[in-house]
Amino acid sequence: MHNFSYWEVKTWFDNVDFAVVGSGIVGLNCALHLRKLHPKSKIIVLERGLLPNGASTKNAGFACFGSMSELISDLKTHTEDEVFRLVKKRFEGIRLLREMLGDKQIGYKNHGGYEYFLKKDTETFLACNNQFSKINELLHPIFNSNAFVKVPNKFQFKNILNDGFLNPIESQINTGKMMQSLLKKVVTEDILILNNISVASLEDFSKYVEIKTEQDINLRAKNVFVATNGFAAQLLNLDVKPARAQVLVTEPIDHLHIKGTFHLDKGFYYFRNIGNRILFGGGRNLDFSTEETQAFGLTALVQNQLVELLETVILPDRKFKVEQRWSGIMGVGAQKWPIVKPVSDCVFCAVRMGGMGVALGSEMGRELAEFTK
Repeated sequence: MHNFSYWEVKTWFDNVDFAVVGSGIVGLNCALHLRKLHPKSKIIVLERGLLPNGASTKNAGFACFGSMSELISDLKTHTEDEVFRLVKKRFEGIRLLREMLGDKQIGYKNHGGYEYFLKKDTETFLACNNQFSKINELLHPIFNSNAFVKVPNKFQFKNILNDGFLNPIESQINTGKMMQSLLKKVVTEDILILNNISVASLEDFSKYVEIKTEQDINLRAKNVFVATNGFAAQLLNLDVKPARAQVLVTEPIDHLHIKGTFHLDKGFYYFRNIGNRILFGGGRNLDFSTEETQAFGLTALVQNQLVELLETVILPDRKFKVEQRWSGIMGVGAQKWPIVKPVSDCVFCAVRMGGMGVALGSEMGRELAEFTK
């Protein structure tokens, strides 16, 4: 039994109105909107990690809506209306994030988002080229302009096709600054964050929820909001599978000529500049079964492929060194649409961001809190 004082129990654990599980983009936005809806309520956020532990602080910092090839692939399993609404949600989510925190506070930079195609992906490029006008027509009401324009390879990449596509609106953010700004905002709104607390189970008793943790700290809340994305299946019976994303970043590179966000191989590979460094991630399509895991870590298969693509495609004839490697856990499923719904009378969830948490997180957090109206 934990040796908590009277003060600790009364301050952190007693009379909790709303408990949010997960302090990522969705969870913190949920907590902030709850404060607007219920100004006098007691709100706590439970986080398993020292920092938000999933993808919110480990992502590549893309403010994106979906590459051309990814959207065309989505049209095989979703209706045109579903794809339109999904892109619209991503666009609105990024706008909400910018309005709430400010561009300076999230390191927002509009350099455009490019998609290029490896020579082996000629068929994919041709499919995209054939549906270029259709995609632009479908998405025009969202952007009030063409979502994509055709562009040549102007970055000296090798072993790719000559032409690609540019989304002029796609941008990059500083993930660390964004999350730090969100955390600061939460604290100023008198919302309590408890780190290193892993929720083991939730039991709904209609008037309250019993929260049991792996640290043997048990508490009650009138409502619980699950925003754990790729880890959601640990608590709830939902169509959410973890998807590990491995990333590396180089040391500074003199006279780096690459600026923007970039997609390769239907979005399974993605890279960008961070100043004069290159961040490069992806490759889970090399071994889906191994990367369907809740365990952070790296594999030689993926990391070697990232380095090979840097050497042969992105930075040919340039010397570079890898400075850092890490991984994050996304939440994916059979459908791209996030799951935002009541699970029981007092438990609600917003999970399965499909690798688009930066774009969707703010809006999904707001929708999650709206269940208390």
